[in-house]
Order: sequence, then structure tokens, then C-alpha cells
Amino acid sequence: MLTAFGRAFKTPDLRRKLLFTMAIIVIYRLGVHVPVPGVSYPLVQQCIQGADTTNGLLGLVNLFSGGALLQLSIFALGIMPYITASIIVQLLTVVIPRFEALKKEGQAGQSKMTQYTRYLTIALAVLQSSTLITFAQNPQTLFSNPACTNILSDNSTVTILIMVLTMTAGTGMIMWLGELITDKGVGNGMSLLIFVSIASGFPASLWAIQQRSGWTVFLGIILMGFVVIALVVFVEQSQRRIPVQYAKRMVGRRVYGGTSTYIPLKVNMAGVIPVIFASSLMSLPMLVAQFNQSPDGTNAGWVDWINTHLVNGGSPFYMALYTGLILFFTFFYVSITFNPTEVADNMKRYGGFIPGIRAGRPTAEYLSYVLTRITVPGAIYLALISLLPLIALVLVDANQNFPFGGTSILIIVGVGLETVKQIEAQLQQRHYEGFLR
Repeated sequence: MLTAFGRAFKTPDLRRKLLFTMAIIVIYRLGVHVPVPGVSYPLVQQCIQGADTTNGLLGLVNLFSGGALLQLSIFALGIMPYITASIIVQLLTVVIPRFEALKKEGQAGQSKMTQYTRYLTIALAVLQSSTLITFAQNPQTLFSNPACTNILSDNSTVTILIMVLTMTAGTGMIMWLGELITDKGVGNGMSLLIFVSIASGFPASLWAIQQRSGWTVFLGIILMGFVVIALVVFVEQSQRRIPVQYAKRMVGRRVYGGTSTYIPLKVNMAGVIPVIFASSLMSLPMLVAQFNQSPDGTNAGWVDWINTHLVNGGSPFYMALYTGLILFFTFFYVSITFNPTEVADNMKRYGGFIPGIRAGRPTAEYLSYVLTRITVPGAIYLALISLLPLIALVLVDANQNFPFGGTSILIIVGVGLETVKQIEAQLQQRHYEGFLR
């Protein structure tokens, strides 16, 4: 592997792409530490030191922004508006016929869909930056730190508008940086920026566990982390290959078809999307409870129930509901992203068939049957990986500072594998051995 890494940098074209990608990543990480106008950076750092932001949607967004959210930097929103916009556009493809038609138009339709995603990203950035600044005006709620009183140096309307504009422009710049990596660098730009944001928090999370629980627990978690990564790599690479045979057909004097191929159905076709959906929904009761907290500590009965069962990640009810949501969203997302009927119709149109299965409706039913069978273990796998931080909260009091589980490890491994595959493909084009050999 080290030899392949050296060859990658010895190849001029690939070296240029790798260095360009690294330069963009450096720019992105520098922007994480640049505060927006009107925010007192020293006060923000004081609030972060006593903050409790490991649970809920706020912690998820802060994870994807590489810690920029709680520092109220120009990149505070991170890549989250783009992720949300992409998911919304993808879901609307099933609902809006115009979007479905664009999806079938090939490259031109995909370019139009990307344009809609960009517009929606900017709109969501304006909305989310306004919400974040509203929270910043009441920093006790934002940081869950009663000692945090005021972090804004100026509450005037002009300053707030400048802050909204700055954060929105930061989101637009992140989107541009990601597209630059995709076009001129190596790998998918947006995914790599998320990868960098999450990976940047690993050292601090691991060291926090060492400080809290000692070297024995620390080394045990490192060892378990390698096991978890190996299992995630195994499952992410696992797929069911359905053989497809294409019949020979004459077009003029040419013979087409007669080849054999397969349809790869991954065990985890939904990726990390179900975990994001479930985490977002689980955070909503917490936000409602936070806005209804009584200053004197005498909360309503329903607020205390939410704080006990839906805010505490170690609660059995929380774990059960979280697992149920992940299972539901896994099946839901797979059902809208893979259409067996459409795949069967396309195969029939080009003379393809699955050996032993009739073309048309029987093929669609067979694909649906296989998809359901492999989605069950995929959904259980996602639920188990996502429960690791909650189990760590109960066993070693690691909370969601535990890095080897949940959303973080799924994204780290998934993006890492895809990027290595792209580099390997370019090396093999030049007759070199790749990383995965």
C-alpha cells in the first residue's frame, strides 16, 4: 500500500490532483476558525468549554461542520444545507413528475437538478443561519451551558443581517470548494469535506475518553475501533450480484448483445441517510423541551418525561425508538431510490433477462423479493452501528464523543473506500498496482 501511495505522487497528473485536493481541504479547515462579524471569539471559546452539545440535531450539525457551528465561524453551517437540499430534491423526484422527467434526461437533466439543489441550498442556508443567530442571542440554549450569557458584541439589525449574509456566503463557498474537488481533484468533493470535518474531531474525542476513563478503557476502545472499522468495510463492500443475460439481436449488419453481466445490490443500499433522518427526528422533542424549560426548575410533567426518555441517550425507550426509526427509514429510502419495475422494464427493452426468471413483471417481483431480503440485514447493521455511541454512554460514559460508531464511522469508511477506489482506478490505467491489492 505504501508503494502504491508513493507511485500516486510520482504520477504527474495524479500528483497534481492530490495536491489540489489537499490545498482545498486546508482552505476549508482555515475557514472553520474564522468567526463571523459581531461575535466575540473569546466568549465563544469559554462557552464551548462548558457546553453539552453531544446529543440531538445540534450535535449532528456540529459534527458535519467540523466544530465550526459552535464557534459561529463563516463556515458554521458546514455542508449540512447542501445535504438537506440534496435529500429533499431526491425525495421530490418521486413526487413531482417534472423532476422524474429530468432524472431520465441524462446529463442535461442531471445538470438542471444540480442547479435546483444549489438554489435550495442557498435558501436553506439563509433559514438555518437565521435560526442559528436566534439561538446565539440566547447562548444558554445553544451551548446547554448556564454560565454562558452573551456572545454577540452587537445585536443591531444591520449586524445580524451581515452575520446571515456571511454564513450564507460561507455555505456557498463550501459548495463551490466541493465542486472544485470533484472537477479537478480526487474523489467526491462534498463527501471529502464531510470526511475531513468528522475526522478532525477524532483526536479530541479519543483524548477526552482517555482523560475521563484512563488508559485501559482508551486502549480497549482503540482496539474495538479497528474491529468496528473492519466490520463496516466488510458490510459496505458486500453485495448480491444478480446475473443478467442479454440476447443477441441484429441492428443492420451488426450483432449486439449476447453478453453476461450482473446487477449489484449492496447490503447497505441506503448508506447513512436513515441515520441522519432518525437523528433529526429524535432531536425535535429535545428542542421542544428546551423551549419550555422553567427557569426555576419546576417543569411540566411532559417536559420531564421528554428529558427522561427522549433526551437521555442511555434510556431503553430512546434506544428502542431510535432503532425503530432507523429500520423504517432504511426500507423507506431503499424503496424510493431503487425501483424494481423500472429496472425490469429497462432490461426487457434491451433484451436482457435473469436466467430462470421471465422478463417483465416476474423479474420485477424477483428483484423486489431479493431487495427486501438483503435490506433486512442492512437495516439491522445500520441500527447496531448507530447504537454503539449510546452503549458507550452507558458503559464508559463516553457519550457521543465515542467516535467509532453512528454517523461518523459510516461516513469515514464509506468516503474513504470510494476515494481509494478512484485513486486505484487511475493507477491501474497507468499499469500500476492499486491500494486494495
